[in-house]
Amino acid sequence: MRNQSVKNNIDWISVFIYIALVTLGWLNIYSSSLLSTDGTYQKQLIFICCTIPLIFVVLFVDGKFYEKYASIIFGVSLLSLAGLFLFGKTIAGQRCWYAIGSFTLQPSEFAKAATSLALAKYLSDTQINLKETNRQIQALAIMLLPVMLILPQPDPGSALIYSAFILVLYREGLPSWYVWTAFITIVLFMLTLILEPYVVIIIAFVVLAIIHFKGRAVDRNIILSAILLVLISGFVLSVDYVFDNVFKQHHRDRFNILLGKSVDMKGIGYNTNQSEIAIGSGGWIGKGFLEGTQTKGGFVPEQHTDYIFTTVGEEWGFAGSFVVILLFTGLLLRVIYLAERQKTKFSRVYGYCVAGILFIHFFVNIAMVIGIFPTIGVPLPFFSYGGSGLWGFTILLFIFLKMDANKVNEW
Repeated sequence: MRNQSVKNNIDWISVFIYIALVTLGWLNIYSSSLLSTDGTYQKQLIFICCTIPLIFVVLFVDGKFYEKYASIIFGVSLLSLAGLFLFGKTIAGQRCWYAIGSFTLQPSEFAKAATSLALAKYLSDTQINLKETNRQIQALAIMLLPVMLILPQPDPGSALIYSAFILVLYREGLPSWYVWTAFITIVLFMLTLILEPYVVIIIAFVVLAIIHFKGRAVDRNIILSAILLVLISGFVLSVDYVFDNVFKQHHRDRFNILLGKSVDMKGIGYNTNQSEIAIGSGGWIGKGFLEGTQTKGGFVPEQHTDYIFTTVGEEWGFAGSFVVILLFTGLLLRVIYLAERQKTKFSRVYGYCVAGILFIHFFVNIAMVIGIFPTIGVPLPFFSYGGSGLWGFTILLFIFLKMDANKVNEW
């Protein structure tokens, strides 16, 4: 009866979009790796076939299991991340994988679903009020625990994804000044890299003055405005030191290329440059499946993983790229719609976690490939090559679809 209920009530629109993305992803992996000898597209096909029993397992488990054992799942996930420091395999300078023979598994891909469950479990407590500072600290701690284990691997790309949970917390009542502070910090950081620090401070002074004198009389507070200016000035003056002494050279190079301060088409900027050439050469309708010259020539490194969207742009053109973006947008909007109609807070919060994680992956990957974001290892969900990534995203999505299918029994 339970399985019949899932079959009848599962959101087939989301399932069909998932199937479409996975299928299109494999076709582009096939095209980008056709001339390689390591069996990339064959391996990805095996990974895809393995998702079928994985989906059945996720859907077979009772939906309440994920809520009941969320904390245990999160704890096991943290242990798997910590274990990498002792038993992990280093690939390309990153200790992110467990190796079993020729098979590797990346636990950070599964930690996203585990953290989503833990955060949903915590926020679904009726006593939780994110207006309270101690509750904010506890929620942020759940987010930051996996980040603290992922960053030293080092894997900044995976760590960046956890910023998606800020959007979830905001939806559940986190004061908006957290989001504004994060946004303003990023803007000030980028402006300071482009302009002289004193110019940025003058701009900040003018903006604060306008806000102060244009605001309502009851909101005007000269002392608060002065404190904000001092804090902003201190941050701006520290940017150059952090950039030169904390960031690694390859991070500095990527920011400099992004901001147009240096050009290194044969070095650190090679991937982005070749990616832009490949996408631009596709035109409106593309060169055709298996007809991409940049793809065939292997000019874009890691094209079957983080740069898979370049194959879409070159062979399928603007039209194909638009379809892929439309599918991702449709899935995101569908997940948000489903999250809003959940009967329990746990399911709603988890749904927003799913949407947030998929959005950050999608946005950062596309922005990176077209050159408006620094190069960082963030795969395109359901598209990029890799078993761990595909399985991690599949588990993340289908746990939520299981919750949504069971909502009729949660009255």
